[in-house]
Amino acid sequence: MSGVTKIGFTEEQIDMLSAAERFCREKSPMEKVRKLMESERGFDADVWKEIGPLGWLGIAIPEEYGGVGLSLTEVVPVVEQMARRMMHSPFVATTLAAQAVIMGGDDFQKKKLLPEIAQGAAATVALSERNADWNLENIDTTARFDKTGYVLSGVKTFVADIYAAKWVIVSAKMEGGHIGLFIVPTDALYGEAIRREIIIDETKRSYELFLDKVFVDEEALLDDSLSSQILEHIHLAANLLSAAELTGAAQSCIDYTVEYLGTRKQFGKLIGAFQALKHPTVDAFVDYQKSRSLLYTAAYNFAQQGEGEVAVRMAKVKAEETLSFAADRSIQFHGGFGFTYDCDAQLYRRRAIFLASQYGDARYHKQKLADLLLKA
Repeated sequence: MSGVTKIGFTEEQIDMLSAAERFCREKSPMEKVRKLMESERGFDADVWKEIGPLGWLGIAIPEEYGGVGLSLTEVVPVVEQMARRMMHSPFVATTLAAQAVIMGGDDFQKKKLLPEIAQGAAATVALSERNADWNLENIDTTARFDKTGYVLSGVKTFVADIYAAKWVIVSAKMEGGHIGLFIVPTDALYGEAIRREIIIDETKRSYELFLDKVFVDEEALLDDSLSSQILEHIHLAANLLSAAELTGAAQSCIDYTVEYLGTRKQFGKLIGAFQALKHPTVDAFVDYQKSRSLLYTAAYNFAQQGEGEVAVRMAKVKAEETLSFAADRSIQFHGGFGFTYDCDAQLYRRRAIFLASQYGDARYHKQKLADLLLKA
């Protein structure tokens, strides 16, 4: 493997970045974020309806299925700016579900789902289980063939925004031991099948999904010969978008901290003048710039075999560490107020902890990187 050397912004990324920055700044002030934390779904349904016509859900969907025909490279700036404003929506979950269909769906499945997703229909994925293993093939949910379809049984965890979704992509172990991925319409699920999880990031919504002999037609199965490749792709795509979320939130956290350091006085001086606060803030900003460079390197190289995986794992590691450090310092610098629920610094720390739990934390990715680089 030659190593990751490519970095740059595409013209499409620049356009997306500018449009997303304006939209998210207008639609997601922190006061609104706080208000939505208390709501049942955790996002503004009216804002979600506006995202469809913007074309963002179709960015990485092929043109023949109603999309823009670009790639996840151009999705990254949108997710980054959403996270910068702590705007929650089913956008990331829907993007991951669409990727599964693009990679493993037949023409009928693609024509059925992708045009609707591109227009604004939400979807999600149910790939994790109570064993908390980041290896998405380690699952206990089963799929038993029954005449004209499959019967799904098992429990899924960390299913994002399922109440907003029209479909959920469910992984299950088929007879013979191999993994299958199924398109399950959410209207096929009973109300008691979904239970909201209590998670540390209260700006997000996550659910357990109880599959008690749920029946789906045979046509719901994605190409099971590609299941391993699809899960690997989703794993990397999820980590790329997590790195974008972490990086966007880090920028916002640093801005929040700097604003406080420039207004709070102690001993007759602005506290931002004290080296004990100034230097760590500069360190956080330098780390943020490194994180952003790694993020866009990963986005640029995502489709490159070998290089893309290394770049994504490096980006996730650095972004997680950057936001964790920036949020920790922000909490500390805000003093007693920093440890209260009303201080926004704790929202950023919670975001870092939650995203570390999804698809691999920094230690996990460092172990994977060691294996990849030693093989190079």
